[in-house]
Amino acid sequence: MPTLNWIGKDAVVKHHKNVPFRLLEPVPELSFRPADAGNLIVQGDNLHALKALLPRYAGQVKCIYIDPPYNTGNGGRIYSDNVNSPEIRQWLGEVVGKEGITFKQPPYALEL
Repeated sequence: MPTLNWIGKDAVVKHHKNVPFRLLEPVPELSFRPADAGNLIVQGDNLHALKALLPRYAGQVKCIYIDPPYNTGNGGRIYSDNVNSPEIRQWLGEVVGKEGITFKQPPYALEL
């Protein structure tokens, strides 16, 4: 199978390993009976949010919906979301688990 290589590719493919873990911070005024809900909605940067889930929820997540970046300050600038490497899929698999599913919203779907 052909492969695409470029200077700096290794840093891009392994970028998620260099991002520090963050803590999930509950927002009680936006919560509805959080103690017995069994569900979470996490708002934040995709990578930071996924890494925050790993320590407590690794392999237990049933569904992840990842939306394109917003609140980036780029003023509508088009970005590349073509990140579909085996390494990224493997890492997402660590978060989601065997029975889970990951959804990703393509940016053009909002332009209909």
